[in-house]
Amino acid sequence: MKKYHSLSIFGTSSDAGKSTLSFAITYLLHKYGIKTAPFKAQNVSNNSTVTKDGGEIAIPQAFAAQAIGLELRYEFNPILLKSGGAAKTHLIVNGKSVGNTNIWQYYKDIDKLKPIAKKAFQALQKEYELIVAEGAGSPVELNLMHKDLSNLYIAKEFQTKIILVADIEKGGVFASIYGVYNLLPKELQKNVIGVIVNKFRGDLKLFDEGVKIIQEEFKIPVLGVVPYKPFNLGFEDSASLMNYQQNTQKAIIKVGVIALPHISNFTDFEPLVVDSEVELMFIKTPIQAKMCDVVVVPGSKLVVKDLFWLKKQGFSKILESKKIPIVAICGGYEMMFEKLLDPYNVESEYKEVEGFGRLKGEVVFQKEKIVKRSEYNLFGFMGKGYEIHSATTKKRSKFKKNLYGTFIHALFDNDTFRTRFFQTINPAYKGYSFAHYKQKAIDEFATHIEQYVDMQKVLKAVSK
Repeated sequence: MKKYHSLSIFGTSSDAGKSTLSFAITYLLHKYGIKTAPFKAQNVSNNSTVTKDGGEIAIPQAFAAQAIGLELRYEFNPILLKSGGAAKTHLIVNGKSVGNTNIWQYYKDIDKLKPIAKKAFQALQKEYELIVAEGAGSPVELNLMHKDLSNLYIAKEFQTKIILVADIEKGGVFASIYGVYNLLPKELQKNVIGVIVNKFRGDLKLFDEGVKIIQEEFKIPVLGVVPYKPFNLGFEDSASLMNYQQNTQKAIIKVGVIALPHISNFTDFEPLVVDSEVELMFIKTPIQAKMCDVVVVPGSKLVVKDLFWLKKQGFSKILESKKIPIVAICGGYEMMFEKLLDPYNVESEYKEVEGFGRLKGEVVFQKEKIVKRSEYNLFGFMGKGYEIHSATTKKRSKFKKNLYGTFIHALFDNDTFRTRFFQTINPAYKGYSFAHYKQKAIDEFATHIEQYVDMQKVLKAVSK
């Protein structure tokens, strides 16, 4: 098996487009015949999915892996943090939950986590020719560099080649490129193969002088200037999801997803974002809910807190009503029962709280989390999905008087369920193939990157 230098993708700021570029570069290297795998040592996200063996990893690495046909495995993202608010975090190591901690304890234990990230990377190296390692935030936060896992630790340990990604849309692109490069340790500066200027809007010729400045004055090669192109897939966090772009000219159904303060697994709604017949809204008030044909109560990282928030916001009347169709997923499903019991205080400090009472009985939070990927009965239709929840009740899914409640994520990915469900709302709904759309969008975005990034320079730099 031929070996190449692995790649690190560093952002010169947060939200520079590292995830989408990491995915696209992974996809293109695979297309060129290089056995490639995605990697991120440590991710912070409430948006996760399930590996075949029942582990949890973050969406960006799962998305990049699935795009090139790889089976999901925990080594792609060995350390995952799920925010619990107030400096608390839920720690997942090698796909498995190890419980809650606080961010200060996490940083205190960082040296214990480094060998875990290293071992995962080494395991991938044995099977793949090249690893594309996505960084996190900015790699040169001076107060945190010694505690960094995803950027400097991996880059130093494995002497990866480095691509910088700069977001020109935010402004200050020259300062961010110059500053990050020059704050990198000298041993890593020599591994930087160039910078990609991302999210450019307007005539590219307007930045010709900018390219000249970066290359001649900063002495950093410019691998490409990439025009902005929306990509409504593989969202890493709720902030990026809220920036989705949708064409609603042909929409015939309005779906309102309640924007819970601790919303999780929001990639459940990607099939709705890209559906030309659906107008998707993220709503925060009962007045907005009344404007919708369907209301969705999504998954939640902190179910009890979000339940209290819903009641405080005045959603009880709508969610307890049987007039409007309600889809309740995972945490949302748990809220629909009469009572939520938490004998071990897994979810909150409360042993018992009242739900919305749409479904009889109770859910009970257990110490052991259920993490599973399978094929399920989705209200009469078989479809693929996954579970990530601590609460248990008698049935995974339940329909009762306009309420569709389920523990199953990726519900709307299933064309048959989505089409039949929306046809009950509006018989004129035709539906579409989400899998076909997804593959086409991936191909088009990768082609877009290939058009504006000098991949031949990248290939030359990673070849040993």
